[in-house]
Parts: sequence; C-alpha cells; structure tokens
Amino acid sequence: MELVEINFGEYFITTDKSKMDIIAIHDFLSKYSGWSNHIPIEKVKKSVENSLNFGLFFEDKQIGFARVISDFSTIAYLGDIYILENYRGRGLSKKLMDEVMKHPDLQGLRRWVLLTSTARWLYEKYNFRSLPKPEIYMEIFNPDIYKF
Repeated sequence: MELVEINFGEYFITTDKSKMDIIAIHDFLSKYSGWSNHIPIEKVKKSVENSLNFGLFFEDKQIGFARVISDFSTIAYLGDIYILENYRGRGLSKKLMDEVMKHPDLQGLRRWVLLTSTARWLYEKYNFRSLPKPEIYMEIFNPDIYKF
C-alpha cells in the first residue's frame, strides 16, 4: 500500500498507521461520533490495523481521521470520518476527502460505500449519491453492540 504524506501550512495528512493516535481516535469515536458510541479501544485498534487510514494533524495533534475498508480492486467503504469541532469550518474536511479520493490504491474502483447522516453536501461533491435501488441493499445492523 502506498504511503501518502502531505503537508499544508500547519497541517499534515498521513496514511502511516504508526502515526495514528489511537487514544484520540477512540476518544472521538466512543464519545462524540454518534455512530460508534462506547466502542472499545481494542475494536478501534483492530479497525486501524486492518484498514487504510488517513490521519489529519495540526502540528502534532490528531484532529481528524478517515478510514477506508477495501479490496483495492472493486469496492471501498468510507467510514469513521471526522474533524474535531474546534477545527471545522476551515476547509479541512474537503482536504481530507481530496486525499482519500485521490489515493493511488483507491483508483478504478467499481463502487464506493458511505453511510452518513451528516455532511451530505461534502460527500455529494465527490459524487456520492443516495442509493438508486435501495430495494437491493441488505444489511445486518446492531446499533447497540457497544453498549455496556
């Protein structure tokens, strides 16, 4: 997998797993995400180990994240994407999405999948659309899996 690192101003984005701040990612996902509330840190660690990750940093602090699960040939799932609230409104989500969508190992895919209830305006800029045939979509979903 091709390692990507870009610097822009006081920010940088990296796909280097060793630079991901698991504690910071866990803090956001488990307390503030709304989609992974109460997720155990062990689950976050394992998900980072088994995904293509994009960490967004301000100086040395991780302030954003995106995770892609893919076979790098036909399909990719974009998930766990966030920017900390204090850093929103600066164009950082667009910059993070730019890097995700242009990653060399994610080109030529037949399908991208994203589940979101927020920032549709952002994802629509990258051609994400509502399901054209929702009747063919199926899932197993357990929203309470991380509750104690």
